Amino acid sequence: MARINAGADSGLPLWWLALAAALLPMITIHLTYLVSALEGFVDWCLPYLQSCTSISRTGRHGTAYFIFKGAMLPAAVAGLLFWWLNPRWLRHLGADSERLGWLTLLGVVACLALVLYTLALGHAGDGFRLLRRTGVVLYFSLTFLAQLLLSGALCDVPGWQTQGRRLRSLCLLTLTVAMATVVLQAAAYDFYQSIEDGFEWCIALLLNLHALWVALLWRRSHFRAVLRVAG
Repeated sequence: MARINAGADSGLPLWWLALAAALLPMITIHLTYLVSALEGFVDWCLPYLQSCTSISRTGRHGTAYFIFKGAMLPAAVAGLLFWWLNPRWLRHLGADSERLGWLTLLGVVACLALVLYTLALGHAGDGFRLLRRTGVVLYFSLTFLAQLLLSGALCDVPGWQTQGRRLRSLCLLTLTVAMATVVLQAAAYDFYQSIEDGFEWCIALLLNLHALWVALLWRRSHFRAVLRVAG
């Protein structure tokens, strides 16, 4: 039987799991971009600045198709565990437990949406296009809401308020970028279409940076699973 404990001196460190949840999606999309560019399926560019390709397009063809699916599905599983463990980490730090039920729900549904998006990627047809669109919108929006809730909960924990405020500031930056896309779609649609992919890359990066920051906080708090033999 495993018992989750924050601040224990012994046991299995869990921060590596959060690190995997943060880095797997980030590494995957950059790797599939490089492979797709090498194989000629997308142009060489700086996708964050030049908006030459969407994240989806990097994993639709050739070797990158298999890399994307083979890495992103485990990333979704790591994300599920990450969001299942976050309320336990926050409770051990002293956060208000009544607010944390939504944290797991939002995170888990976001990761299931990532699975939906990944499975639909690379298949033609309006139905698959709708599934991809639904998956990516739910993944981005629900992950953001879960991160915002986590940051707010950490702001109320004595000794962790500074980290909570910094994480919340990162969420505010993510929200600002997302709102900019809404404004540009309404005010300058043609211009927005030319830079839409760059916004997608930036939002994905910001979400992954938040998860990476939380992984480092897990490490700082010595968040561990202590194994106990029942009986």
